[in-house]
Amino acid sequence: MKVGIGLGSNVGNRLLHLQHAKRYLLSLSPEQWHQASPLYETAPVDCPVGAEKFLNAVLEIEFSGSPRTLLKKLLAYEKAHGRDRSAGPNAPRPIDLDILYFGELEVFEKDLVIPHPRIGVRRFVLVPLSTICPDRIIKGTGKTVRQLLRESPGTEVKFVQHDW
Repeated sequence: MKVGIGLGSNVGNRLLHLQHAKRYLLSLSPEQWHQASPLYETAPVDCPVGAEKFLNAVLEIEFSGSPRTLLKKLLAYEKAHGRDRSAGPNAPRPIDLDILYFGELEVFEKDLVIPHPRIGVRRFVLVPLSTICPDRIIKGTGKTVRQLLRESPGTEVKFVQHDW
């Protein structure tokens, strides 16, 4: 199943953190099939004062397990690479991995909501996502990524580089 994952980093060597996470995510995909957005730099959203800018990207991979299995793998990766969730949901972090969509599934569980509940208002997700699947309809919105991007608030998202 095609799965969209948002990647972000605002601590340490942001590019290296994203490159390592991309390599890990590709290891979860049969034959390492993927589509990768370019990298973008964005101001931190809802983070503590003084938080550094984020590098953000979106990766689409094929994944044959369940959404719960993928979530466990992403959380374990984040923890192993320095993410401290006890610091709060918007604390600075070396790596942040979010499931944006999981095929056409909708999941509404206490700690797992798919599609990501804030996908439609986060330009730092919509801009990179629009480069790989602008016409994907986001379940629950009835709108394409392109439409959501046109309607989203104007937080600046600055292009950084194509290949990473």
